[in-house]
Amino acid sequence: MDQVSDQSGVERVLERPSAGPAGTGAPAGPRSRPRVVRLLRHEWFLAAAGSVLLAVLMTWPLMRDPAHTFASDFWDPSLQAWQLSWMGWALLHSPGQFWDTNAHFGESWSFAYSDTLLGYLPFGLIGSGSEAAVLRYNLLFLLAFAGASFGAYVLARQLGANRAGSLVAGLIFAYAPWRYAHMSHLNILSIGGIALSLAMLARGHGYSLRHGYRPAQARPAWALGGWLVAAWQITLGFGLGLPFGYVLGALTAASVLFWLVKRPPFGKRLFRADLAGVLIFLAAVGLMAIPYLRMQQAYPGSARTLAEINSFSGDVRQFVTAPGFEWLWGRDNQELRDALIPQGGGEVWNLPGFFAIGLAGLGLVVSAWSRRHRVLMLLAAFAFAWVGMGMRAPWNYGYQMLHHWLPGWDAIRTPGRLILWVTLLLGLLAAGLITALAEQLTGRVARPVLAVLLLLPAGLVVLEGVQITPFRDVPKAPVALGSLAQPVLVLPTDKLADLLVMLWSTDGFPTVANGSSGYIPPRLEQLRATVASFPDAASVRYLRDRGIRTVVVPRRSYSDPVPPATFTKPVDGLGITREERGDAVVFGLG
Repeated sequence: MDQVSDQSGVERVLERPSAGPAGTGAPAGPRSRPRVVRLLRHEWFLAAAGSVLLAVLMTWPLMRDPAHTFASDFWDPSLQAWQLSWMGWALLHSPGQFWDTNAHFGESWSFAYSDTLLGYLPFGLIGSGSEAAVLRYNLLFLLAFAGASFGAYVLARQLGANRAGSLVAGLIFAYAPWRYAHMSHLNILSIGGIALSLAMLARGHGYSLRHGYRPAQARPAWALGGWLVAAWQITLGFGLGLPFGYVLGALTAASVLFWLVKRPPFGKRLFRADLAGVLIFLAAVGLMAIPYLRMQQAYPGSARTLAEINSFSGDVRQFVTAPGFEWLWGRDNQELRDALIPQGGGEVWNLPGFFAIGLAGLGLVVSAWSRRHRVLMLLAAFAFAWVGMGMRAPWNYGYQMLHHWLPGWDAIRTPGRLILWVTLLLGLLAAGLITALAEQLTGRVARPVLAVLLLLPAGLVVLEGVQITPFRDVPKAPVALGSLAQPVLVLPTDKLADLLVMLWSTDGFPTVANGSSGYIPPRLEQLRATVASFPDAASVRYLRDRGIRTVVVPRRSYSDPVPPATFTKPVDGLGITREERGDAVVFGLG
């Protein structure tokens, strides 16, 4: 195995191949490989392509029918597929309506009821309709796994790990068992930008764990790029983005303190790149915060209370609990999962991987990283785990202080998602172990034996990263909602059923009264209670007062079914019409 040095490790990952023969720096000659061939053989390209291929295999059978199926269920994926579609449609057809969507008729700032995935907006400009919405979502779902493994691989390489160690870090970060509890949460799976931005920032500042800060290796363009990727990651949502911002703030503060004490050289170009990057990052945070702050002003009840956070918090058992969709450990964890359901359900099934924990534990003893760095990573992992237990952590007064005093922290409902930082640190500790073993065993054992020894940890991590997630066929709309008089209400209306209605509305984006997200406005709760007896005089009068013109009742319900009397109850004297259309009964309110 190659040794990690100034050129063989970090430089080959994050720099383009030289123009001429290796080591000469001379212009390419007639016998040099074509640029395309060199690009295809470059470690960075191979890592990216390998990440995508592995993602296809690890999420199979997703790509067998990506236009008609969702992983796990079709509830939250329907919401996020609608979000991706809405961004593109609104930008092209009604930019002024961007934050007041076609769903949640009568409400304001409805696009800010949950993480918006705004950074994926360019994908929303491609294709139209519900089938395109499903396909678009699934392609990004696949790329979320590929991006996580690639980002962590590059970060580990930049910090000084060899290829085998970086591979393990990438696998741990992308395929940790806890991620399969979030197979329907694209915003939680999309973490690759976190690791990639840290890698680019470290590269830009000439920093690695093996060599420390080397001013001569600084690349200001990479530093600026790191801040841009960090800003993009924030636009995917504050659920993960807000803690990421505070991590960046802590790292920046530590770097400034280091410079004030040591006064190492710091070039003007790097300073300007950092200044521009920080300003862009803060601008992205501020612009993203505006609609959420206005939404909170419009709906004061949307703030997260400590009681709500407690219901999504889990105790220390969450870190050894695998979700049921994980193949190796999940089948034997049912009793533990059942015990944790009152503490937050799938949000607290946060096993980072037993093999990952074991490799990281060995990495505390044998490692390419210094003892100081290992201790710091261990302490950081414990800190993130403690905060990740939320209100069920020992001495949770500290979490209450974060909730009350740290700006924006009161918007975080699910502290267990901080497990991503524990996972990243475990991966880096494991990478340090494998890098050290490679350096100690090179020349002492045969190369084939060494290759097997170094790839065995990767195989173990992949083994506990195998998923058995069911893939559901996405229900089709019972009737074209865009062909009806708007606004439209589809019954039944509840938190789950409305998610499907939002997906169906991507065919033309008709105005619908249905809506579901991380926040449910009081008027929607009132509507749901009032229409439970539809059709009767009280519900019809209420819907007319709300301005709703059509009610659709599908013959098949995917959530709580409507009462059978809804289809047969007399409508004489109500001033409404009833007709069979498609696979639904359509009521016209006039």
